[in-house]
Amino acid sequence: MRLEQLQAFLAIAETGSFQGAARKCGVTQSTISRQIQALEGDLGLELFHRTSQAKLTLAGERLLPRARKICQEWQTATQEITDLVAGKQPELCIAVIHSLCAYYLPPVLQKFCHDYPDIQLRVTSLGSDRALKVLKDGLVDMAIVMNNRFLTVGKEIVVETLYDEPIEVLMAANHPLAQNERVPWQELIRYPQVVFKDGYGMQRLVQDRFERLQATLQAVLEVNTLDAFRGVVRQGELVALLPHSALVEARKDPTLAVRPLACNGGVPDNSALTRRVVMVTTQDRLQIPPIQHFWQLVRENIPPQVSLERSAC
Repeated sequence: MRLEQLQAFLAIAETGSFQGAARKCGVTQSTISRQIQALEGDLGLELFHRTSQAKLTLAGERLLPRARKICQEWQTATQEITDLVAGKQPELCIAVIHSLCAYYLPPVLQKFCHDYPDIQLRVTSLGSDRALKVLKDGLVDMAIVMNNRFLTVGKEIVVETLYDEPIEVLMAANHPLAQNERVPWQELIRYPQVVFKDGYGMQRLVQDRFERLQATLQAVLEVNTLDAFRGVVRQGELVALLPHSALVEARKDPTLAVRPLACNGGVPDNSALTRRVVMVTTQDRLQIPPIQHFWQLVRENIPPQVSLERSAC
């Protein structure tokens, strides 16, 4: 059964003749006849009484509402795809890590809403692993996250690096570590820490560094918002390792202190502790004009110019 056969069937039912159906469909009468014969062959029953006027048989009457529904669904589907290619979509869904959502993304959001006022922009703040999962599940159109090479593989996945940024230490202003210009790792590992919850790339990054140092991470508290990090650390005992972009507000707070890390003396390759922020979508989505436009806006407006000086090492 083919769509044009159903369309021919409907045209005959509406016009009452094979000749009228041919004019309606813009084909020859013999073409209409062949399509109906093929359809009847598939079904095993005649659909029309061949008289002076084509009248539906019982089988034809049963098929009529179903054929209308199938053809209407096809018309709706093709129109939706046409609208999609033309950039006419009801919403654009983005999953973003907290630090970008709070500080660097708002100008991009404002620009996009100005350029596409008819599209509802939906932004969800999620941890990196969760954001990549909902992208793969088709629940969002794009994710801006900390890179996870295990979750960004696949021919359909498009990944663009936005920037690398250093990880720094957040502490209370009166914390003993605040006396250091750069915090030595051998000192840092002595203090209990507040960390991101499981499923956040930062937790995995910090845990991996402590394992490479052959040190125990004293993770006594897990939170998932930047406000919570600042509030807990402000109490005086706990410290936190956070990316540069997550510490914008903390740098303005006189009750808090932010310090860069010193050399990673215990790490074999002596590398600095940094995270990579990437933009991720799929090949098919990147062909859709609004998604393509948002991708370009992010590329043009992010990254912030973050210094990765390692002079102390």
